[in-house]
Amino acid sequence: MLLHLEGNELDKIITTNERVLVDFYADWCMPCKMLGGYIEELVTEHPEMMVAKINVDNNQDTFARFGEESIPLLVMFKNGRAVKKIVGFIPKANVWRLYNE
Repeated sequence: MLLHLEGNELDKIITTNERVLVDFYADWCMPCKMLGGYIEELVTEHPEMMVAKINVDNNQDTFARFGEESIPLLVMFKNGRAVKKIVGFIPKANVWRLYNE
């Protein structure tokens, strides 16, 4: 499932789902667009995958909570806790690996 969230919705999603991959992106960011395409493919291939996309331009306070200044930023949550962060573009296989670690 792929959700487009506002920052104030994030806490509810990460606490009510066992695994959530959060993709912080911006519409003007080319690496974000490329990574977003991979994420959409993975969600189509694996409908059990839970991904939340958050636009940093509209949700700067939420983005700032994670102490990063660069995008794309992927944050993997398990049972409501952030377990791993990756900044920058990564290949599709690495996104799937991150989700399943």
